[in-house]
Amino acid sequence: MKIEIEPSKPEWALNFKKLKKELHEHIAFLNPSIEHIGSTSVDGLSAKPIIDIMVGIESILFLDQTVEPFIKSGYIYFEKFNSAMPNRRFYVKLKSIPSTFNVPTTYFEKDEVPNELNDYKLAHIHIFEKNSPDWNRHIAFREYLKSHPEIKDAYQQLKIRLSSQNWENGSEYNSAKNDFIKLNEEKALNWWVNKVDSSKY
Repeated sequence: MKIEIEPSKPEWALNFKKLKKELHEHIAFLNPSIEHIGSTSVDGLSAKPIIDIMVGIESILFLDQTVEPFIKSGYIYFEKFNSAMPNRRFYVKLKSIPSTFNVPTTYFEKDEVPNELNDYKLAHIHIFEKNSPDWNRHIAFREYLKSHPEIKDAYQQLKIRLSSQNWENGSEYNSAKNDFIKLNEEKALNWWVNKVDSSKY
């Protein structure tokens, strides 16, 4: 399969604002912090047209309290990823569900996810503990890309090159970006920590 990436669009920020309000209503009892992350959050960066949203809650002890409200609200729960990332809960918001397309409320570890599902995705929802290492690395990487156009451009060129290749699925495509992301996430975290520390004085 080919991964379709699109030029940056203003509608991505608008979609995030709508989803942020909706998400807050679903789990207001957890006092969430909600951030737009990933490539769609960076102006000028091409991306798959799927909004990545990070929801921060006070403690990982409350992660499973998000499951019932999200499933009831029509989100798909990917329990299958919990073993690899136990400190995250991951959900998908669909644009629509065709009547001929059978979508479960939960994908368990044994379940295969059809590639066709990507055509209907509106957003990925990642739930972490606020200010955890996972939370901080996503914020730092987003801000680093915004503040370092040369890194953003290099990431753009990598994404364009990879999108021209054939992949078994989206996970394989994401894995191909990992070396670039991990290298720059480390730089971003150091830069972000220094930036935050300097702002205190």
